[in-house]
Amino acid sequence: MRRLLIRPGAIGDVIVSLPALEYLKTDYTEVWVPSALVPLIQFANKVVSIASSRVDVLPDGFSERLQGFGEIVSWYGSNRDALGALHPRCVFHTALPPQVSSVHATDFYALQVGAPLGLVPKIAVNASVARDTIVIHPFSGSERKNWPLASYVALAEQLPLPVEWAQDRFESLLDLAEWIAGARLYIGNDSGITHLAAAVGVPTLTMFGPTDPRVWAPRGATVLQNAELDEVLAAANRLLCSR
Repeated sequence: MRRLLIRPGAIGDVIVSLPALEYLKTDYTEVWVPSALVPLIQFANKVVSIASSRVDVLPDGFSERLQGFGEIVSWYGSNRDALGALHPRCVFHTALPPQVSSVHATDFYALQVGAPLGLVPKIAVNASVARDTIVIHPFSGSERKNWPLASYVALAEQLPLPVEWAQDRFESLLDLAEWIAGARLYIGNDSGITHLAAAVGVPTLTMFGPTDPRVWAPRGATVLQNAELDEVLAAANRLLCSR
């Protein structure tokens, strides 16, 4: 069967749903995701940006485009009734876990599609040359999620290895992922880039603030919530010693 998956969302939202998406893989699977995330979808036969798909406006001729798919599974919030009217087999899912929940986001999406629970999002990369460095990404999509920048600066001065600050200097998220994978350790906030780091397998230390880590912490990451500098430094040193 030919199946189309439509998955909008921010970087972290899409990464935590990767096991569910991959579980839906068929003989031919096409995935529509935000443009920046196209390079991260590795299991599909074809990956298209949502912007270029025109699913937001459903232009003339869109119905014919959909008829090549036996099923459409969508997390896209807009035009659901109109999209459903264009194809006889459309399945729509809720795009985000409920605000009050103790179910990890990856399991939330797995439950929607009948996939096994406990899966770990993974992104295969050709890691850059291994470096004895620590990557720090001190930002996120919301300032209230950020551990204080001054604390990151103070932490960097005390870490036992040189620090590389993640910057917007990469052509794609896949390039960024490959660069992060070459480091000894990644440290960052509750952010999409932190989910990216964990998914490529680099030891990951993440600081959480108001968000519930039971739902949103990257699987495999070491999580500290509302932590002080000495706690973060100790956790970083433990991760470095364990690798």
